[in-house]
Amino acid sequence: MQHREVGMSHVVKSTFEHYSDGTVLYGDDFSAEEIAEWFRDEAEAYYNLPQEQKLGLYSYHARNWRHGFRYLPSSLFEHALCIGGAFGDELEPVLGRCKKVTVLEPAGGFQNPRFEYVTPSPSGHIPFADNSFDLVTCFGVLHHIPNVSTVIREMARCTKPSGWQLICEPRHSMGNWERPRRMLTPRERGIPDALMRRFILESGLHIVRERKCMFSLTSRLQYLLPKRQFVYNTSWIAALDDCICGLPIWSRRYHATNALQKLRPLAMFFVLQKPLI
Repeated sequence: MQHREVGMSHVVKSTFEHYSDGTVLYGDDFSAEEIAEWFRDEAEAYYNLPQEQKLGLYSYHARNWRHGFRYLPSSLFEHALCIGGAFGDELEPVLGRCKKVTVLEPAGGFQNPRFEYVTPSPSGHIPFADNSFDLVTCFGVLHHIPNVSTVIREMARCTKPSGWQLICEPRHSMGNWERPRRMLTPRERGIPDALMRRFILESGLHIVRERKCMFSLTSRLQYLLPKRQFVYNTSWIAALDDCICGLPIWSRRYHATNALQKLRPLAMFFVLQKPLI
């Protein structure tokens, strides 16, 4: 969207420019009609990206273990909810301790016969009773959703008291979403740290741990690995990435405007717990 002149002197910012400072999350204040349109655009968009979508081909196990699963208790989970979890592969580290798994997934192409699948609602309402799950995972999903604060409140509502949540999301703009972007869906955009933290705390969840991860150059280590081995499935790379991301020298800008600002951790990982009532 280009600037348009009003009268002779006033210039209205494009939608992207209005949200590019990261103080307000684009889409979170949309109307029901705008949310429904966004949902239609994104429901199958990730599944339809030109990449292999196959059961067992999951590429973030080492990242998820380092920042999330190892901080969970060793007890059984009665019912786990995997939000936007595709084939549910992300639960592999704790699958032997989950008595039941439900996957909330809009794309019909993702199906794993081991799990129960439920289609989400565009409104953000999660179709389960209060206090239904003792584990909720949500990896790289919320940034595809317009009404993020609503969905986080719903995640908190249906989590049992003392239950756990693991969330990992991009923390940067992901470029100008008003233009086509290579290997990205039409609507996705990252969620600024401060807003993500605020949405979590306002939902009543307790932040047990938060950690920046996925440095912008880490993916290039792929060239050092054998074919079919992914960087974030590799423990030493996840550890190295953690050390680099922990340095207090990287840009905090939501939308980078030069090469130096693009050198930064691209995601934030949260370990959350719902307090006892």
